[in-house]
Amino acid sequence: MSKPFIPSRRDVLKTGGALVVGFSLAGHAQQGFAEQTAAAKPLALTSVDTFLAIDSTGAVTIYSGKVDLGTGVRTALAQIAAEELEVPFRSVTIVQGDTALTPDQGPTFGSLSIQVGGVQIRNACALAKNALLELAAKHLGANVTELKTADGVIRSGDKEVGYGELIAGKAFSLTLDHQKPPATKDAKTFKIVGTSIPRVDIPDKVTGKFTYMHDVSVPGMLHGRVVRPPAIGAQLQSVDAASVQGIPGVVRIVREANFLGIVAENEWAAVKASQEIKATWSAWEGLPEQAKLFEHVRASKVAKDDVAANVGNTAEAMAKDGVKKVSATYEFAIHTHGSIGPSCAIAEFKDGKLTSWSASQATHNLRKQLAKMFDLPLENVRCIYVEGSGCYGRNGHEDAAADAALLAKAVGRPVRVQWSRADEHGWDPKGPPTLVDLRATLDASGTVTAWDSEFFIPQQTPNMFVVPLVAATLSGLPADDTIAPGNIFQNSNVPYKFANIKAVCHRLETTPFRPSWIRTPGRMQNTFANECFIDELAAAAGADPIEFRLKYLDPNDTRGTEILNRVAALAQWEKRPSPRGGQSGDVVTGRGVSYCKYELVRTYIAVVAEVEVKRSTGEIRAKRFFVLHDCGQIINPEGVLSQIEGNVIQTVSRTLKEELTFNRSAVTSLDWASYPILTFPELPDILIDLIDRPAEKPWGAGEPSAAVVPSAISNAVFDATGVRLRSVPFTPDKVKEALRRGA
Repeated sequence: MSKPFIPSRRDVLKTGGALVVGFSLAGHAQQGFAEQTAAAKPLALTSVDTFLAIDSTGAVTIYSGKVDLGTGVRTALAQIAAEELEVPFRSVTIVQGDTALTPDQGPTFGSLSIQVGGVQIRNACALAKNALLELAAKHLGANVTELKTADGVIRSGDKEVGYGELIAGKAFSLTLDHQKPPATKDAKTFKIVGTSIPRVDIPDKVTGKFTYMHDVSVPGMLHGRVVRPPAIGAQLQSVDAASVQGIPGVVRIVREANFLGIVAENEWAAVKASQEIKATWSAWEGLPEQAKLFEHVRASKVAKDDVAANVGNTAEAMAKDGVKKVSATYEFAIHTHGSIGPSCAIAEFKDGKLTSWSASQATHNLRKQLAKMFDLPLENVRCIYVEGSGCYGRNGHEDAAADAALLAKAVGRPVRVQWSRADEHGWDPKGPPTLVDLRATLDASGTVTAWDSEFFIPQQTPNMFVVPLVAATLSGLPADDTIAPGNIFQNSNVPYKFANIKAVCHRLETTPFRPSWIRTPGRMQNTFANECFIDELAAAAGADPIEFRLKYLDPNDTRGTEILNRVAALAQWEKRPSPRGGQSGDVVTGRGVSYCKYELVRTYIAVVAEVEVKRSTGEIRAKRFFVLHDCGQIINPEGVLSQIEGNVIQTVSRTLKEELTFNRSAVTSLDWASYPILTFPELPDILIDLIDRPAEKPWGAGEPSAAVVPSAISNAVFDATGVRLRSVPFTPDKVKEALRRGA
């Protein structure tokens, strides 16, 4: 295993006040807090020195609280900084997700890394460059307006000075106001932003040199495994320590209330002991019957109602004589994150201080949770991000970090915890189930007169985007009493203009499993229901699905109109009502469209899906997707393309295959056989058209393209077969049942 270099604050501040640190996950290890001094690097969002430093050679270090989860953000952030500072891309290094060195820019979620984190870095770099120009003007005896900047060098006539000479690692001591940011570069002059610079992480990943969290070690490290209760709410009644005494390498059995763990000298000893230890647990059957899941959801106590839209009077409009009434109910299954590499973390307690290494997407939040769990001052906890397997949201990374910390405190040495596949599928938080009721009316001309929707979704603890840590809950240590599925109310309202609209989110008091946000939380489920239902209304009106959508878009929202027209052109869309009809034989084909304005305020996405349905088996093959994507200013086109491709592929998997299974006690889909995902032969072709708007704000690309996939597939299946699929996943059994009922 590689040993990480852990930069201390002394490293950061040495050399005449320099803010630059060489950050590498190779080389010697230092102990988290051991080298830190009282002096602290600025971390406030209002300080330029929080975000960047330039050393005497002109090398630039950018400090980002947003982290690269395998999506290419590190490359894009470096592009933003290099462009704004006008330095070579290769001279920029990114330090990410270290709570001692990087600002709290919020968790890496919500497609906000560029839109928020990148813009904050751009603002800091713009202000820093202005300061460098002022310094250069004095140094060169010239007016600022006469100066030219390129590759980190400022010139006036035949005289020049480099950034490194001007600042030489010293602090800028400049205050930022992100609400009133400095002027940034004119997009017309961009040379780096907007180009497909190869991702900096890929070469080492391809050659096997890259250091993932799973590869990291620290001196004196032990290995830990947690023995999971056989039922989620089971109580630990007894432990037979003698049952594992004969296993070489076992250091200690750690028990804290219902938390049971093994610490050993090597990983295999920890694994073997966790499998062989004899423990007795109480029975518990607190989960609903899976077959009655959505009955359980509908019957759950409502904590409050959030009204997402209330236009006109839907009840009055729906009660009018002569209107055609259409209604439908949509279901979206519970999903697990299913990271292909199970979670891993290392923790060390030393001198009353805790250092945690993990792949957490929210190290600043994790720091607060660990401080609370162990009753430590916040300044005595340091969380360091190391890239792990993709998390798609809040998976098990934070829980593994808590496991490691509890075990490390018990034994007084660093402990590495590696989750198993059963840990990951059984104990990571889940994307909660979603139930949606939709009703609408059309007049005799086929015009929508009213739209009424109800969403049954769990509540979100206000302003608390933290998921309770399993280790804290089991051990009885202080834990957050929160429920955090994410902003899953978003996109419950529709991007269409109807005379009467009512959209209500029933926020449920509880949900069957500990929830967290999972890629495109709520936006996917809500868009699935809304975009399937708009298709149902188009069919009821005998209208072409794209023409029907265009009819109800806000005429002032020209970007929405453009993206729908362009996806029709890209897919060579045949204007006609759906279903297609006239198909004989066992295999039928169809096309479906879906559209989303993300959160109704940013990134536009439209997609046309092509599917094949084999009637005899109920198998759906998603063959091709045509995607139009407008996220404003694009930083790295190839990076955006990769994001979209990943979104489409993963969401095809979620739509056709993925569903958590469980009994009354626990999760039963603990492996890839019981929780299948898409295989390589099943990958669709994906054709993407990016709309780049260099002069506009950059918006998110990490989530939006996933939002439209389930509805596009459902609409395409209807086009092929004439039957509606309203319950994700669209398994063969569900398809055959729908065909039987529709026959």
